[in-house]
Formats: sequence, C-alpha cells, structure tokens
Amino acid sequence: MNTKRQHIGITWGLASALWLLCLFGAMAQEGPVIRSAVDTAAIRIGEQIRFTVEVEADSAANVIFPEGQTFSPLETVEALPTDTTREDHRMRLLKTYALTQFDSGYFLLPSQRIEVDGRGYFTDSLFVSVATIPVDTVTQKMYDIKPLEDVEASSWGWLRILGWVVLALLFAGGLFYWFFWRRKPLSESEQEALLPPFERALHQLRQLEDSRYLIQDEFKAYYTELTNIVRLYLEDEIHVSALESTTSELITKLEMLRDAGQLNLDPETLSQFRTILETADLVKFAKSKPATSRAEEDRKAVELIVVKTHDAIPPPTEEELMEQEAYKEAQRALQRRKRIRLAAAAAGILLLVGSGASVAYFGVDRVRESVFGTPTKSLLEGEWISSSYGYPPILVETPQVLLRKEITIPPEMRASIADMHIFGYDNPGARLSVMVSSTVLTDPEAEPDIEGSIEAVLARFEQSGARNIITKQDSFTTASGVEGIKVYGSARFAVPDSGDSLDGAYQILLFGGKGFLQQVVLSWEEGDAYAEAIVQRILQTLDVKTTV
Repeated sequence: MNTKRQHIGITWGLASALWLLCLFGAMAQEGPVIRSAVDTAAIRIGEQIRFTVEVEADSAANVIFPEGQTFSPLETVEALPTDTTREDHRMRLLKTYALTQFDSGYFLLPSQRIEVDGRGYFTDSLFVSVATIPVDTVTQKMYDIKPLEDVEASSWGWLRILGWVVLALLFAGGLFYWFFWRRKPLSESEQEALLPPFERALHQLRQLEDSRYLIQDEFKAYYTELTNIVRLYLEDEIHVSALESTTSELITKLEMLRDAGQLNLDPETLSQFRTILETADLVKFAKSKPATSRAEEDRKAVELIVVKTHDAIPPPTEEELMEQEAYKEAQRALQRRKRIRLAAAAAGILLLVGSGASVAYFGVDRVRESVFGTPTKSLLEGEWISSSYGYPPILVETPQVLLRKEITIPPEMRASIADMHIFGYDNPGARLSVMVSSTVLTDPEAEPDIEGSIEAVLARFEQSGARNIITKQDSFTTASGVEGIKVYGSARFAVPDSGDSLDGAYQILLFGGKGFLQQVVLSWEEGDAYAEAIVQRILQTLDVKTTV
C-alpha cells in the first residue's frame, strides 16, 4: 500500500515538474527577442552599411525603434520602413538603417536602445572599418579648382508670375463679358417693353382676351387694364397725355389733333371710343356690371380703335426718325452705364467685404504679406540648399547657397593662422545675413581665442554702423552633440546705402578645439516672423566636424 502511494506521489511530482517546465518555457517564449546584424563591417569612405534590427514580440506589444542621428559617429543616410510579419499571437518586426562615414579609421557602432512596452533592450555594439580610396597622383593628371561662373537665373519664377497675370486677365475678361457684353435672355415683360407701341398694344389686348377677369366677374380690373392699354398706346404713339386725362379731356385732345390734321380719325370712331371710356368709368367708380358679351365687344372695339389710330397717323419724317433713333441710343447708353455702375459697385463691395474678412481672420500683416509678398517669406518657402563649407567643414542648410568670400590674411596674423575659409550670403532687401568661417591655426596644439573672435565680430558690427548692441551668452549644442558657445542679442543696425536704421537681432555661434576655430554669424530684422523661422531652421540643421 505504501509502495503504491509512493509510486503515485512520484508520478504526480514528475507531472508537476513537467508542467512547470512547460509553463516557464512558454513564458520564456512569450518575452521579446532582439537581434541585430550588419551586412559588412568594412567599407570605403562614402559607402553604406545596412544595419538590421529584428524584434520578435507579442502581437499587441508596442515597439519603438531609434530615430535620428543615434548612430554617431556613423551618419544615418536612411531609415527604411519597418517590415512586419505576424504568426499566431507573435509578430516579427524588421528595421533596416543605411549608415555611412566620410572619414577613414575604425569607428564604434554604438548599441541601440529598442523599447518594447516601455522596457529598454540594447543591441550589440561593434567596430566598423572605413578605408580610404587610393588616389593615383603619379599617372593621373591633377587640375586646379575651377573658378565660380555666373549662370542665368531660372525663368520659372517669371513663368509663375505670368501665369497668375494671365489668370487674372482671364477672370477680369470673364467678368466684363458677363456683365457688359453678354446678351442676357430677356424676360417676357422686357421683350414686351421692347415692342413698338402698336404691336405692344395688340399683344396686351390678346393677353387680356385670354385672362380670367370675365370668368371671375372682375369687371373693374378688366376695364381698368383695357383703358390703360389704349391710353398708354396713345401716349407712346401720338404723344398725348392720356393716362392723367379724364374721358372728356382725352376725347377733346383727340379732336384737336384731328382738326389740326395730325390724326385722321372719323367722328364715329371717336364717338365709339367715348362710349367705351364712359362705360369703363361707370364700372370703376359706380360699380356697374355690364354683360360679359358687352365687355368682350368693348375689347374688340378698342383693338379696332388702336388699328385705326395707327393707320391715321401720318408717317414720321426723317428728322423724327433720327430723333427716335437718337433717343433709343441714349436709352441703351444709359442702360450700359447703369450696368457698369452696378458691376463696379458689386466688385467694390465684394473686394471690401473680402478684404475686411481676411484682415479680421488672418490679420493685417498676414494679408499684406499674402498680397504683396515679402523677401523673407519667399526665401523661407523656396528651395533650400544643404551643403558643407570650409575646413574643418561646417554643415548647414540655407535658403540660398553661401558664396566664398575672397580674403587676404594680414601679415601680422600669418604667424598664427595657417588657412581661413569664409562663405556668406547677404540680402539687403530681406534684411538677412548668413556668414560661416573655418580657421586652421599654424600650431595644431594651440587653443583658439574665443573671446577675441566675439569681440572682433561685434567690432565689425560697430564699423558697419550698428549701435546700442546688447549681448548675451549661452551654450549651444548641434544635432550631433557638438557643444559650442552662442552669443546673441539685439542692436540698431544701419541700412546700407541710406541714412535709415532698423532694430535687428543677431547670433554668433563658435566651435573650436586644438588648432582650429569655426564660426557662424546670423543677423536679421527684429520682429520679422519669416526671418526668425529661417534662423531657427538654419540652427536646427547646423552641424560641424571638429577634426582637423
């Protein structure tokens, strides 16, 4: 019995041990696994190394790879996109970096921190050999450095301006055509108003015939419109004041025209016309209701009176025709001027409202800069140039290429300065100046005179007319970790070729070591947001090489 219990206990203990081993194995398998490798450990100057980091972790893990220039002294050329593959509840991340070096020697590729769910893991570090490229100075002929050559400015800027001008002209031409030259479709009332008086009266009488006045027993409206049609026709055709005349006054005026030989109407037509007008007066003022047939007969009679009156008018003379044509042309000119005034007023109101809204939303300075532009805004938004200047090299990104400044080292300084390279860009219109210089001392163990260099730059400011110079000093660190000195402040700078001055700001950056000195000087107009953005971008991209 005891033997059986011992056997069962041993079996249970073995099973427990196996279960714990499986559990620990699973836990070990669930943890992240970090691997790193390079495709080669020996390159020549300028060639690239492929550094690969492989991470195996849980599919829900948060993995953060190193970014930026974390491989110093090697330089990061490119960080390729992360390649991700998944299998069950695990994922495999593969990150590749392209690295290079432009100096020969042995360089340590530092270990990189990989963060997985907030915990850091480090890759292995290793040495990389960078060999120089042999130069054949015996059989290969050497040439001097070619001098700078002037090239024509790009015409793309003018093409862009020309394109905007063409678009503006097309837009203005479209507005002019739409408001002044376009033949707008006339409404029915406008088409009716353009008809001659005789045709207009007949057209209106036919519309009255098709109306629903008589069906709805609206005799007052019917007779009012009927008499207005004929009265307006008489005013336009024979130029007699008919709309404001009573029935008896209008008939009297027509009889006077007949007696003067200007209107050949027979007495029966005038008598019939008087009867129709008196009937209309009774309907409008005495609320009389004639028979519907009588109302229809009166309309037909008025139409006949209009026709007879038109036939009774003597044909117009040539002078009258000329006067009518001149009157029509004057009316057309009046309409054109009216449309022009309306278009100008609409454009002015639109411009005023748009300008006011833009100023209220963006501010006066932003609108002025958008409409008229500023030199610093064009520089900031243009194509920037990244280059290396001097020796030891100063690497910087600028809106324009820095040009070499030809200098002559004074005789009294030749004993301490072996070589000096100065490059600069000065834009008086933008009130922006950028200058970099590298100086190699004759004694490779000598320390540069930092304070003397600062005083020399400030002295040059004073010589160029700067006043009220305020100076502050602080440290500065480049993107690659090189530390230097920053001298900054403000001053009242003189404007070249004028008696004016402006408030400006400046920064002087100095880096140095045994046997060399590197210097960057920036100055700009104080308060210019675009110039300040340019300076910030230059400082962010600034880097120096401190090996001679």
